[in-house]
Amino acid sequence: MTANDKLQKGFSAIHGSTIFDAGTRAKKAAKALSIIEDAYPHMAKLDMLDIGCAAGIGTRVYAEHFHHVVGIDIDEPAVRHAARHNGSSNIDYLVMDSQRIAFPDGSFDMIICTHVYEHVPDAHQLMSEIYRLLKAGGACYFTAGNRISLIEPHYRLPLLSMLPKTLAHIYLRILNRGNFYYETHLTYWGLKKLVSEFEVIDYTVKAVKDPVRFSALDVIEPGSAKQKISLIMLRLAYWLCPTYIWLLKKAG
Repeated sequence: MTANDKLQKGFSAIHGSTIFDAGTRAKKAAKALSIIEDAYPHMAKLDMLDIGCAAGIGTRVYAEHFHHVVGIDIDEPAVRHAARHNGSSNIDYLVMDSQRIAFPDGSFDMIICTHVYEHVPDAHQLMSEIYRLLKAGGACYFTAGNRISLIEPHYRLPLLSMLPKTLAHIYLRILNRGNFYYETHLTYWGLKKLVSEFEVIDYTVKAVKDPVRFSALDVIEPGSAKQKISLIMLRLAYWLCPTYIWLLKKAG
């Protein structure tokens, strides 16, 4: 397999129900905005880069709050859809590899990178690009899935993310779900190493404690048994958390 073949260019063709789900994508964007606003209340003056913009549903939501937004994705059909259906005067959509982003150093105040790291061949190169592109004092809203997961989030298959790649490929082929498992998830410790260049402002527990303030009502209800159990588990075994919500700040 060549380096170009390793790029996951056809995600929207396989996972269209996720990519084009306007309601879910808009809720995720609202969550990101609530957290960003908590740390950066003057969003209207900032320039944003949305990495993995897909069909542009979330990008269009961001554009209502930021000065200028650039959405990039390696999936050309998804980007065409975004430009056609989710455009705005302050949005630019580009087909681009997130490991080699064609903008000068310090081009953006804010970068969105939600559940993208596992899809690229070199996650460390992705994070180096994010660090390079951020202005001093800027930040990346970063959400990341945990490799230690009973159910893999993209294919909804038990233990898939924890298998060695050779076995993961076979697993997908046996179930006729694809020929190649592109995703490479990391454990909590791997993720901490991945983002070690940044100051990490952790919103994972904050979002569970206050789902109203941080627009997390789609996943957890205040006062529910799920909320109480989740907080206990986060306190006892944070390394088992299925998804981490971090704001990665560049020193400035």
